[in-house]
Parts: sequence; structure tokens; C-alpha cells
Amino acid sequence: MADPYLCPNCKTNRSRFNLIQQVVTPVKIDSKSGDIVEQYENNNAGPLHMPYRGPELRVQCATCGLVEDERMFVKRAQQG
Repeated sequence: MADPYLCPNCKTNRSRFNLIQQVVTPVKIDSKSGDIVEQYENNNAGPLHMPYRGPELRVQCATCGLVEDERMFVKRAQQG
């Protein structure tokens, strides 16, 4: 985190944030019970399982509670 943040929602918070690191665990679940049937390792889930391509980091404004991608907070800080 080398860039300043500004909350794109409340537009006042520049200093208090929660950084949320997303950890992906690919699994196969039972469609009736919801129990985990299989947990895949090393992105080896097979051809019918799309790998996660989302952000590794999300940011929550500790003032208003907005949760967004980090780039949204950085972009808002650059604009104003």
C-alpha cells in the first residue's frame, strides 16, 4: 500500500481503513446437503471449475463501512 486512499462513498475518510485479504479455497460441495465433498489443491480443480480471478485485496472504509477494490480508494484520492 504505497498510495493514499480516500473513501469514494463518504469522501471524508483518508486515514482509517480495514484491509481485507482474500484467500481462495476451491471446493466442490454436495448440492443437497451443502457439505464439502472435495477441496482442490494448487488450482487443480479440473476443466469445469473456473479459477478465481478477483482481487487479492479489498478495502473497507472504517468510517462508513463501504467495501470495494483497493483501486477505487486510490483512484478517488487521486481525483480530489
